Amino acid sequence: MKEPLAKLEFRDVARGRALQARLERAMERAGRAVTVMHVCGSHEQAIARYGLRARFPADLRVQMGPGCPVCVTDAPEIDACVALATRGVRVLTYGDMLRVPGRARSLDDARAAGARVEVIYAATQAAEIARATEEPVVFFATGFETTAVATAAVLLAEPPANLFVLSAHKWVPAAMDVVASSEGSAIEGYLAAGHAATITGCGVFEPFVSRYRRPVVVAGFEPLDILSGLVLLVEQVIEGKAEVVNAFPRCVSRDGNRRALDALWRVFEPGDGDWRGIARVPSGDLRLRPQLAAHDASVRFAAELDAAPTPVARADAAECRCGGIMTGLLQPTDCRLFGTSCRPDAPVGACMVSTEGVCRIWHEHGLGRASAAEGREGSREPT
Repeated sequence: MKEPLAKLEFRDVARGRALQARLERAMERAGRAVTVMHVCGSHEQAIARYGLRARFPADLRVQMGPGCPVCVTDAPEIDACVALATRGVRVLTYGDMLRVPGRARSLDDARAAGARVEVIYAATQAAEIARATEEPVVFFATGFETTAVATAAVLLAEPPANLFVLSAHKWVPAAMDVVASSEGSAIEGYLAAGHAATITGCGVFEPFVSRYRRPVVVAGFEPLDILSGLVLLVEQVIEGKAEVVNAFPRCVSRDGNRRALDALWRVFEPGDGDWRGIARVPSGDLRLRPQLAAHDASVRFAAELDAAPTPVARADAAECRCGGIMTGLLQPTDCRLFGTSCRPDAPVGACMVSTEGVCRIWHEHGLGRASAAEGREGSREPT
């Protein structure tokens, strides 16, 4: 009879304290401040939820990068959907996209004015809705590698002729290149998202590590996952190493999910695109391949989109600092709008909209303007 597998524990207090002590020892050996970045909103959620930031050594700065797909969806992409919806086209999208500001309006604003905007919870629902009608249906498809695979699967499964996809899918490794090459960037290592790496594999980061000589550690989302990932990352930084380390082997392999990647690249091809507040990211957008033009909303509705007037941006949008925050140059509390005119109930920037947006996470977990100085100096979040 086989012995039962050892029980996996991810919230063990003793192990957590041991990892915290190891992190403290590493920072003592460093004798200086160390700045790293995690590239995932789910990591920031976990850090806040479990009070981990308050446990980090004072000189360890853990920044959140462009790891929230809602936050990096560019305003003109929102504007395109608003334009179609206000012209009577039936638009479907995920719920977290509704309140993301375009240059002037959000999809929620358009819906309140009578436009046909509906929330779905899976890409397969878009196909089901399209099959139940003869009118054109546009799926505003957003997200990183994980949701892009779901969209690809729908388009490879004989979708109805009246289903059109407006792709705002993004490819995260391309944005990491932009952050690492940004002037003034002080990021010394990167904590990569475990769920995205389940698709891509950890090997996708090897060219990045070779180019920039910065370590990458793939980590999961439980408290011990994050602490162990940070330990492995900081130890590499202070030892002058630059390697890809898989700290999430229960889900991630080097080569990833080959079937999922095959589906992804059969449907999408990389293209240059603007990520909100950051920059134009070479090969950062996932666009439908020409052979899928029959389901490409940007092709089917090209005339309507070309005829749409350019919205006038709201006055306070220029003061939003989401771009600097997502590239690790600023903290949310460095933005004058944070917690005042920009709040979850009245967002100015996309980082305050999504539950994975760092501004919303910090606001909801109590790092207000009174704590701004502490947030800038030590990145410590009250719990």
